[in-house]
Amino acid sequence: MPSRTQVTLDPALDRRAKQRARELGISFSEYVRRVIADDLAGRQDGSVITHLAGIGDSGGSDVATMKDAYLDEAFEP
Repeated sequence: MPSRTQVTLDPALDRRAKQRARELGISFSEYVRRVIADDLAGRQDGSVITHLAGIGDSGGSDVATMKDAYLDEAFEP
């Protein structure tokens, strides 16, 4: 039986992820499942969640204020 998981996303990231799911013609839940499965399988096509690893290490920057810019940078092609 599948388990349910609750995740809190920044509004901008939530909006972009839902838009991407629509572009792919799949539900948001299916999109999240695919991203996680691809990441855990080691597949990297330039859009997997592993690009987010380490962006929160501020080194003195203001992550709370700059999070949207950091996320945009992480997802740039």
